[in-house]
Amino acid sequence: MKVFISADIEGTAFTTYWNETELKENVYARAAQEMTREVCAAIAGANAAGADEILVNDAHDFGINIDPGELPENVELIRGWSGSPMSMVDGIDSSFDAAFFVGYHAAAGRYGNPLSHTMSTKTTKVTLNGLPCSEFLLYSWAAAMKGVPTVFLAGDQALINDSQSLHPALKTVAVKQGFGGMTRCLAPAKAHRLIREESEKALRQDLSQAGIMLPETFEMRVTYKEQKHAVKYSYFPGCRLEEDNTISFRTDSYMELLTAAEFCL
Repeated sequence: MKVFISADIEGTAFTTYWNETELKENVYARAAQEMTREVCAAIAGANAAGADEILVNDAHDFGINIDPGELPENVELIRGWSGSPMSMVDGIDSSFDAAFFVGYHAAAGRYGNPLSHTMSTKTTKVTLNGLPCSEFLLYSWAAAMKGVPTVFLAGDQALINDSQSLHPALKTVAVKQGFGGMTRCLAPAKAHRLIREESEKALRQDLSQAGIMLPETFEMRVTYKEQKHAVKYSYFPGCRLEEDNTISFRTDSYMELLTAAEFCL
């Protein structure tokens, strides 16, 4: 059984301020360690459920956050970025049986995480087919495009509230809640235990019933903090300036939508 894991950092336990997520800051090492441990907990759960091969995409910032020395032998790690529109799930294909998402966070402008954003910090709101467009929504649908069901999500409570209904077999763990600029976080031992337990349950399900059908058409709307960004990205093929600081993009191809997201978010 093959499992794909996409990992981010702003939805791990404890990250509260942006400098904790930035490679050159002195408080970053603790956040990277927590990201590694939460990914390792998900790997342990997958292995307990019978995973033979696991591919992890280190999908935060420069893509060099996870400590490779902590990974078991049946795990391969993607570091850095190829430039593909698959972005945070680059490397996934139809040979995988399931996808996990660890350390994910609420969408741009959403209450519940001081670090809420979608791909960058230049937007205040992003929607996809009218839904709050988190990175989890974007890339779990990308996994579905490849025929891979998403069965596990760990992150903040706000993201889980927005995402629970997206996938029929989704198991979740909320490692923290946000209130304005504050976070209330689980103890590491509890966060890791819950991730390990729920990821194992996620993979022991009937995965043939876990898939989804994507919509036939897609509309992404992006509202920027500054109107100059809306004007600039309105020139991307298929994008349209809707309001002073908002663009829209419509397509029947999800890969085209991912390509627009790669350039406009």
